[in-house]
Amino acid sequence: MPMTEFCKAERDGHLLVVTINRPERMNALHPPANFELEKVFDDFAADPDLWVAIITGEGERAFSAGNDLRFQAEGGKIEVPASGFAGLTARYDLNKPVIAAVNGVAMGGGFEIALACDLIIASENAVFALPEPRVGLAALAGGLHRLPRQIGTKQAMGMILTGRQVPAKEGKELGFVNEVVPAGELLAAAKRWAGLIMECSPMSIRASKESVYAGLDEANLRKAIEGKYPAVAALFKSEDLIEGPRAFAEKRKPQWKGK
Repeated sequence: MPMTEFCKAERDGHLLVVTINRPERMNALHPPANFELEKVFDDFAADPDLWVAIITGEGERAFSAGNDLRFQAEGGKIEVPASGFAGLTARYDLNKPVIAAVNGVAMGGGFEIALACDLIIASENAVFALPEPRVGLAALAGGLHRLPRQIGTKQAMGMILTGRQVPAKEGKELGFVNEVVPAGELLAAAKRWAGLIMECSPMSIRASKESVYAGLDEANLRKAIEGKYPAVAALFKSEDLIEGPRAFAEKRKPQWKGK
């Protein structure tokens, strides 16, 4: 992985663990951090041996407090890469799963990073909010659109129009959090979910993720089901399509190739 200053990227077999590393700023992101993260996720997307990623924050206080307003107030220029905040919020073509392991505060852009992930695993002390209206801004890195799609309009508007803080337990009740665990067990829990995903064919996982998100863009159910998805076409040409049934018939664990 590339040399980085504001994040850490560690490989663990087919898993990539990315840690936002600005704890002195509650892992808030400024342009250099955003562009570092874009490069990390560019490399993740391009590497056939990496199947799943986890993103988390350094320390116990924060996943990410969002945009670094202090940097902006001090005269810093606002720049966001084409792939969005943290290199994720506008990355619409990534068909590999990304898990947010949310430790502590996930506010504004930090919450939007988590919403851009496929699963959210939260520590008991995690807190979520889109507080941008309280500082004269708006959650324009996807939060205003992803949250209503994930939990329904009324519940989302209850958060968006007030900027209120939602604890992890309520986040699970609302439906945007998959699991809540004690703080000390967060990364292990995220890796457990990643491990369950990696027991499956990576070709099947990519086909499934791409089909779900592209299908949700289609209002007509039949058109969504009958849609043409590149990752599905790749699955039907893959070695995994042969290995899965063969392993089942031979009563053994499949050896996925991811190609």
